[in-house]
Amino acid sequence: MADAPTAANAAMSVAASGLKAQQARMRVIAENIANADSTAVTPGGVPYQRQTPVFLPEKVPGGTGVMMTGVVPDETPFKREYNPGHPGADAKGYVQTPNVDPLTEALDMRQAQRAYEANLNVIETARAMQSRTLDILKK
Repeated sequence: MADAPTAANAAMSVAASGLKAQQARMRVIAENIANADSTAVTPGGVPYQRQTPVFLPEKVPGGTGVMMTGVVPDETPFKREYNPGHPGADAKGYVQTPNVDPLTEALDMRQAQRAYEANLNVIETARAMQSRTLDILKK
């Protein structure tokens, strides 16, 4: 029985790292969505480039969690649309638009929310396990 609180603490540490990572991921996704229509303001300029989070394993008490170590630009080519009156249009009248697909971002956001909720459920279950263990030990 002595291992139950330790196992619960380890589960909470791993889940807490997952919470932080998914929260950071949701911030990156929100930034992508916010800039989905951001074009260059200078002729032939480069628009906003979609960012993708980078995750790596992280040692946490009792196990291995995850952490977001940074973001990298998505190398997907920019779209081009003909809009000769736009300030960011090149000499041929084309404007580069961000490589952000709002539908993809919405799906990524939903996936991050579900992962966040799953980690939250792990923490709630681990707390309940600890509480029940303490109740048993009191008797």
